[in-house]
Amino acid sequence: MTLPLSPSDGEFSTLFNFLPIGAYRSSPEGQMLRANQALVRLNGYASETQLRDAVNDIANEWYVDPARRAEFKMQLERDGYVRGFVSEIHRHKTRERVWISENAHGVRNASGVLLYYEGTVEDITERMRDQKALRDSEEQLRLITSQMPGAVFSVYVRHNGEREYRFLSAGIRELYGFEAEDLMRNPALLARYFHPEDRVMLERDRQAILSGAVSLDTEFRVVLPDGRIKWICNRSCAVTADEHGFLRVGVLFDITDRKEAEAALHASETLWKLALESAGDGVWDWNIQTGEEFFSTSIKAMFGYADDDIANLSAELDARTHPDDVAQMELDRTAHFEGRSPMYRNEHRICCKDGRWKWVLSRGVVIARDDNGLPLRMVGTHTDITELKEAESQQRALEVQLRESQKMEAIGTLAGGVAHDFNNLLAAILGNLVLAREDVGEHHPAQESLAEISRAAIRARQLVQQILTFSRRQTQEMQRQPLKPLVEEALGLMRSLLPAGLKLVTRLPSSGLQVLADATQMQQVLMNLCTNAWQSMEGGSGDITVALREVRLDASQALQLGDLASGAYACLSVADNGPGMNIETQRRIFEPFFTTKAPGAGTGLGLAVVHGIVKAHRGAIDVHTQLGEGTRFDVYLPLAAAAEAAATDIASIAQGGASAAPANAFPGRHVVYIDDYEALVFLVARLLRKQGHQATTFESGEAALKWMQAHPDVPVDLVVSDQNMPGLSGVETAIEIRRMRPGLKIAIISGHVNERLLAEASAAGVNDVMGKQDSMDALGEAIRDLLERDA
Repeated sequence: MTLPLSPSDGEFSTLFNFLPIGAYRSSPEGQMLRANQALVRLNGYASETQLRDAVNDIANEWYVDPARRAEFKMQLERDGYVRGFVSEIHRHKTRERVWISENAHGVRNASGVLLYYEGTVEDITERMRDQKALRDSEEQLRLITSQMPGAVFSVYVRHNGEREYRFLSAGIRELYGFEAEDLMRNPALLARYFHPEDRVMLERDRQAILSGAVSLDTEFRVVLPDGRIKWICNRSCAVTADEHGFLRVGVLFDITDRKEAEAALHASETLWKLALESAGDGVWDWNIQTGEEFFSTSIKAMFGYADDDIANLSAELDARTHPDDVAQMELDRTAHFEGRSPMYRNEHRICCKDGRWKWVLSRGVVIARDDNGLPLRMVGTHTDITELKEAESQQRALEVQLRESQKMEAIGTLAGGVAHDFNNLLAAILGNLVLAREDVGEHHPAQESLAEISRAAIRARQLVQQILTFSRRQTQEMQRQPLKPLVEEALGLMRSLLPAGLKLVTRLPSSGLQVLADATQMQQVLMNLCTNAWQSMEGGSGDITVALREVRLDASQALQLGDLASGAYACLSVADNGPGMNIETQRRIFEPFFTTKAPGAGTGLGLAVVHGIVKAHRGAIDVHTQLGEGTRFDVYLPLAAAAEAAATDIASIAQGGASAAPANAFPGRHVVYIDDYEALVFLVARLLRKQGHQATTFESGEAALKWMQAHPDVPVDLVVSDQNMPGLSGVETAIEIRRMRPGLKIAIISGHVNERLLAEASAAGVNDVMGKQDSMDALGEAIRDLLERDA
């Protein structure tokens, strides 16, 4: 829509384009009809023609918030004009966001029909940014002052005495009970709270301000509506002045505690000191100018001194303060002396007469200053907080112990995962070795090399078993049995292994001390600890003492040892009189592969394995050592109750392997084998075929299920699946197979057989759950047994 120019438009266009702010004419539908150069530039264009050609609907293309256009039109329709309409818009060409202020009105013909809109557009982006910066600054000031004690204020005082509070922090509520907004609305509100006896003094201060006093430091009382009396300190100074008055800034803060302390001291210093003494605190009164200091009898007794052992001088206790605490003590004193802290408060150590260090909480307040504000006299108390500090230290030690425990758990999880994958590799290596030795024949020259490879792989498998022991993922045969015979049996072996010059000393009880334990693993614990002890001697002579005793741990002791319950425990100790350990070594001794021995002299798994076994037995291990004084390891195992000791042996926590099968192999059976490890799949397939079976293998449960769905008529005698696989697990695969072939025999193999897996497998209809086999022969025998069972 293009409107014809009126006779005056030519004259108007000069002013139209000269305006420094944007001006426009648009149709009621939002089409741009005219735009001056300021509006063209605002929208990022070079000419009015470019702007008009680019704009289709200024209403929908301009406003960041589309709802603003509806508000704009609503005001126009309601009032016939819009003034100061502030919105955020897009520069039409660049889409950059800017803020504008609009004025507009509708132009109608003689019949009242709306012809078009005319208006102006002013870029107020800078103004809006300045306003935001101001708001942010005010908010920042509010947040800062809200953290300060007392109330911070800015007040404009006119020459006629009228006040206008321009800023007041929320702390005023803590002082007077009303909100900051109440005082800003009614600046005379404060005067209602003045104590009658202080009004004359406050009037003098008001006159001093009106006469141009720069600084003010006044202490006065206020009476609150509930009758309570507070002491308030007002510190302020003038920052600017003009022809109408002064702008002052300052702070109001509560000094009631100090004034009440002063009043109490002045009323009866003797009673005050006696009251503090009766509360268990020692009292001191310090003449700062002379250095003389009164110490109550309880202060000197607190540190073990008689009254005449210490002169009444401040330097006496300062000289007995721990050197590491002196700097902070002086900083805290200075802060109070200079008025930056309303009270002196400091924690430091003082040397007692017997040489021990005691922690004290020292609190005090300056009760007298000279005309320049310098402190003259200070009084306060000493409180013995040694027990509190020791409790805090114990808490920190427990937190460190917890972090160490969590670290060991994380390392154990990582070690267990690595060992699981490494076991698969070794199974493939050992299995292929068996097949290779059969393939080349008994007298082949390669037999010697293959035998060496086999020995190395077996040593690697033993190392993996140690890692699994550390990570507590190996199978266990837990039985309730006396611990003493296990210790005696292990000691019998140790005596034959000890190097010359080392003496084995034993201290065993008469009772057996019933525990729930894996016999082999507990003997491994004792062997590893004794081996660690004699290796610490580095070829020298010495004693290794093995002791066994019953101990009872209370809640505090159990908590310090770890996540134990209080009660009766068997404590197995192994001590040596070797060189001991430093702090860094103590911190890392249970980490796997950490060793202080020379490269190649040890794996660093001995104590890590001990740690894993003890944790798996729900026990704890503690170490006591000091450089030059030897080391003692204490292993704590929960004692089994007398009734439990007579019970039958409990089942193995994890079932591993299968019994030997009869000699006949029942060849010709069809076995489906599933494992995500490709090398093991290939190896088992060869093994089964050498035994005369038909083998169909898959590297995932999904692939096996897909094959079974595609071959429903192919007979299968047995399915053997690994449990831990990407995608479907062994149990999940078994559930799906049962749906397709309900009577099919299924077995699952896992390196970590536990009660949860056994329960899930049973619910899924699995016939057997086997642990990872030590060799291909063992796996073959286990498969043969499954095929023969119920044949």
